[in-house]
Amino acid sequence: MIVNSLILQQDALVIRKFNETDIPNKIKWINDPANNQYLHYDLPLEFNKTQQWFHAICDIVTRYDAVIEYENTPIGLIGLLNIDSKNLKTELYICMGEKEYTRKGIAKKACKLLIQHVFKTLKLNKIYLYTEEENIRAQKLFESVGMKKEGLVVEDIISNGRIINRYIYGITKNDYEKTFPHNYS
Repeated sequence: MIVNSLILQQDALVIRKFNETDIPNKIKWINDPANNQYLHYDLPLEFNKTQQWFHAICDIVTRYDAVIEYENTPIGLIGLLNIDSKNLKTELYICMGEKEYTRKGIAKKACKLLIQHVFKTLKLNKIYLYTEEENIRAQKLFESVGMKKEGLVVEDIISNGRIINRYIYGITKNDYEKTFPHNYS
């Protein structure tokens, strides 16, 4: 299951593999307090550590880290973690970095494009993700692309000294095909 060279495109939206030249944008986006409220990075992100992370993940086939571009401008991050070819599932993540591109439906389009690829091309059966209990905006996004709240994981992680409850969201291929049948014609 190879996703490393994956490029997805729909109109002005492109999802392409994260590369070393994207490191400064990732640092800027993740270090921005408006973006990292619900992220769980050791802050601040620094160039050398992020570069080490990039080189460490380059050959890992169980993840796909990508950049969302809109009209040729990098605006955020999206990807798949824990790609499990045995159990046919993966974890999705997304972070919009450029504020002027939020609330325009781009994150929704990017999620739908990657979800469709996971089911149609990678032939996985389930996509899941975690989001903090208080992150209502993300929950609305995930529900708008067909994901369902499967449960609350109580005291799931500790981040910056806070004990955090997180919802787990998921969507199966079968539910996606029922919700968006036009994507399978």
